Formats: sequence, C-alpha cells, structure tokens
Amino acid sequence: MDEQVISESDADKPRRTEPSHAPSSARNGGGRDAEPPDKRSRWPLIALGVVIVVAAIGAAIYWFLHRGQETTDDAYTDGRAVVISAKVGGYVAQLAVNDNQFVHEGDLLVQIEQKDYAAARDQAAGQMAAVAAQLDDARVSLAKAQTTYPAQLKQAQGQQLEAQGRLYQAQREFDRQHHIDRAATTQQSVDSAAANLKIAQGQVEVATAQVQQAELIRENIAQTQARVKQLEGQLQQARAAFEQAEINFGYTQVTAPHDGWVTRRNVEKGTLIQAGTLIMAIVQPEIWITANFKEQQLNRMRPNQTARIRVDAYPDLRLEGHVDSIQLGSGTRFSAFPPENATGNFVKIVQRVPVKIVIDRGLAPGFPLPLGLSVEPVVFVK
Repeated sequence: MDEQVISESDADKPRRTEPSHAPSSARNGGGRDAEPPDKRSRWPLIALGVVIVVAAIGAAIYWFLHRGQETTDDAYTDGRAVVISAKVGGYVAQLAVNDNQFVHEGDLLVQIEQKDYAAARDQAAGQMAAVAAQLDDARVSLAKAQTTYPAQLKQAQGQQLEAQGRLYQAQREFDRQHHIDRAATTQQSVDSAAANLKIAQGQVEVATAQVQQAELIRENIAQTQARVKQLEGQLQQARAAFEQAEINFGYTQVTAPHDGWVTRRNVEKGTLIQAGTLIMAIVQPEIWITANFKEQQLNRMRPNQTARIRVDAYPDLRLEGHVDSIQLGSGTRFSAFPPENATGNFVKIVQRVPVKIVIDRGLAPGFPLPLGLSVEPVVFVK
C-alpha cells in the first residue's frame, strides 16, 4: 500500500527530461528497427562513385563528338573594303549617296564642280585643232615640194644652157670685133661687144648658181618632211593634252567601282576636296571568315573541309561553310615589326595562322554581316 501511494504521488509530479547517453538502440526498445552504423555510411561513397561514372561517361561522349573538330574564338568576319578617293580637286557640287546605302557598279557617288575642267578641255581641243591645221598645210607643202623642186632644177639647168649660149655668142662677137680691121668697125661696137661678153659671163655664173641650188632636191624635200613630222609630234601632244583634259573632266563624276555598301562617308555638299582625298569606302557583298587557329590545330586541317560558324552578334544565326585556304605564314610574320628570334633570350610562343573560311549557307540575301564581328568557327577535320 505504501509503495502504491508513493508511486501515485510521484506520477503527479512533473517529470524532468534527463539527457540520455544511452545508445539509440536502447532508446528504441532494443534496436530492432534501426540500421547498422556501417551500412548507413556507404551512401556518400555510392553517390560519389555515381558522379564519377557519369562524369566519365559525359567526358567520353564529349570527346567522341568533338574528336574531329577544331575551333577557336580568335575569328572575325572579313571582306573587301575598297577606299574611294578623289582623282581631281574641287568643290562637291552633288552628293548622291547616304551612309550605309547599297549602290551598284557605275552609280554616281559624288559630283565635283565641272566648270574649270570643261574650260581646260575646250582649250586643249582648240590647241589640237590649230596644230592639226598646221599639219595639213605642211603635208600639202610636202606634196608640192616633191613636184616643185625637181621642176626648179630643170628650169635652172635650162637657164644655164641659155646663158651659156648667150656667152658663146658674145664671145664670138667680141673676138670678131678684135680681129677685123679697125677701119671696118667702130669703137662703140668694140665696147659693146666687150660689155655683152661680160654680161653673158655673169648670166652664166648666175645660172650655174641656180642650178647648184636647185640640185638640193633631196635636202629640200627632207626639210619639208621634217616639218611634217614635227607637226605630227605636236599634234600628238595636243591630242594627249585634250585626252587628259577629257579624263579630268570625267573624274569630276566619282562612280562606284562595284556593288556594295557605302561606309565611312566623310564629305558633304560644298566641301572643297583635293586630289587623293578619302571620300568614302565601299564594302563588297562577299564576306568570309578569317580564323586564327593555333599552329597545333593545323595538323589535320585541309582546304574544302566543312565548317560551322556561330556569330556572337546574332546568336540564332547558324552559318555553314568550308575552309578555302590556309595562309602561308603566321600573323606575326607579316606584322610591321616581326620578332627577331635569333637575338636575345628566346621564349617559345604558340603562333596563330589565319585560315580563310568561305560561307556557303545560312546567310539570307540582303542580310550583310559587318566586317570585324566576332565569330566562333568549328572546322570538321579528318
């Protein structure tokens, strides 16, 4: 009875929970439902093993899918940008294009003031016409000389014979006056015969000189021919000056040399430009990729291998192409100051070689890619 009363009184008191250091098996009624400690500690090891296996499988799959691929992020879009410069100076009278406008070959870009060049062209045309007239006159003179000079020689020879005949007659008259009896003639007749002889002798000398002068037929004709050749040369110079003036007049119209987009336009209407001034540039529609691969990546890379290209500016754009060519030299070899590896301490640096990749598919018509965009090409090597 006493023990029962005491237990009942103790049951009415609040119980204190004492920390128990007993094994969990003891608290759970002998440990029939609990797991052994050694079996529960295996789960982290199993998870780690699964992760390692999955990572190995993933690495193997990645290596298998990418074993025949070479890629680089040192690549960009490239193309031909032709610089347009003025060949003659003057004020810009008309500006026919805007920034980034597409133009066709032969389209007018800039019109330079033409008045000065038109005046120079007209002056050159007048000079050419004047020289041409002089040349025609010289050619006519040459044709006349080829007929006149031989005729003049024959005329001079005839006058010489005539003078010699009069000299012969005067000489006979002079001899007759001096051999006849003085009573049969007069002093006047003697003097007259002497004077006629001298006159005849002088006429013979004049005729002889004329013959000698007329005998220079070849020289006179050659002189006329030289005059013709001189004027022909002057005509060529005048014609060249006219053609140059005509070309300069045509240079006042700056036209597009090929199809493309106008870029870097730096002139306005009314701007005074000089010959050689940069007006604008035209980017041709043909775009390719210049990829700078490491030298270790070129072992199996060959032309015509397929390439896939991703453009950083257009993530959804997927381009396909092929390797066109591999530059015969690294980028540093063609730099302004190539390295001198034969001097000083040498540190080996991995070189990069530019590879040209041509775009075959994926680029929509009329959708140009600006030059210099960053791309990531993947080349499928064998």
